[in-house]
Amino acid sequence: MSNNSDNELIVTIVKRGWSEPVITAARGAGAEGGTILLGRGTGIHEMKTLLGIAIEPEKEIVLTVVAAYQTDVVLDAIVAAAELDRPGMGLAFVIPIRRIAGRVHMFLKDEAEEPEGPGVPRSPI
Repeated sequence: MSNNSDNELIVTIVKRGWSEPVITAARGAGAEGGTILLGRGTGIHEMKTLLGIAIEPEKEIVLTVVAAYQTDVVLDAIVAAAELDRPGMGLAFVIPIRRIAGRVHMFLKDEAEEPEGPGVPRSPI
């Protein structure tokens, strides 16, 4: 378990098909990757119909964990790539991360610099 309070989560919600430009921009700005989830919109402006049948727009949600010092640069790159300054293109917001559990590649680099405890072997990942 790692208690890295200097990390933040950038949540980006875009129309289906726009997650790749988001990931590409985030990586180009220093993020190491992201997770893409599928969703659907239910907002007041989201309801469209085709022959009287409601169509629920599909969304892609991109979750990107970055160090706090990277957040502004990565978020600005995402906004530009996904055209989030245009109405109806999506939105992005930042959530501070208080704790992270699990062995994630971005934390393994820090552990390589720490000395191992006595009698506690390091598990390979």
